[in-house]
Amino acid sequence: MRRLPVYLLLDTSGSMNGEPIEAVKNGVQVMISSLRQNPQAIETAFISVITFDSEARQIIPLTDLASFQMADIRATGVTALGNALKLVAEKIDTEVAKTTAEQKGDWKPLVFIMTDGIPTDDWQVGLAEFKKRKTAFTVACAAGSGADTNILKQITDNVVSLDTADSASIGKFFLWVTASIGVSSTKVEDSGKDVQGLNELPPPPAELNIVV
Repeated sequence: MRRLPVYLLLDTSGSMNGEPIEAVKNGVQVMISSLRQNPQAIETAFISVITFDSEARQIIPLTDLASFQMADIRATGVTALGNALKLVAEKIDTEVAKTTAEQKGDWKPLVFIMTDGIPTDDWQVGLAEFKKRKTAFTVACAAGSGADTNILKQITDNVVSLDTADSASIGKFFLWVTASIGVSSTKVEDSGKDVQGLNELPPPPAELNIVV
């Protein structure tokens, strides 16, 4: 079976404390329960969660939806986004099966990044590593006014922003991520092709501004 790997890179720095971090936890839970109802997603989607604050860590390795259990996350420290990009590059190397002469590998991974601040590490080093890996698409979400969309634009062309990092907006972002994973899993199952970009995904809700 060819898996559809999905990596969530979530900002857990101190500025996310309170309502934003609770909204992220809730958003992931709602996303998982919703995807479990989707026959294509339950077959193909595998989810991993990488958090980044003063350091980056993979709190959940690539896991099928049925076995997925969200770990507790707390908001503390600064914003090591570069370390998170380097870590996801390493995980794509070790967790995503490559296509060989004998068998088809996994589908290209989907990467969703959510941050409410500006990287505090040497993020361009991590970005250089990340850019060497092939993904189907990467979406970066700037949650609230503290994030720098110009930096996110250097990571990916697909940047969306939320005016506020409150529970309603963050909830809407995760609903859209859920719909995007659902559409992607249906597309790979039905057409045997990777999703190429934002134009193939469901239109984002009003709360998500597309940054051009």
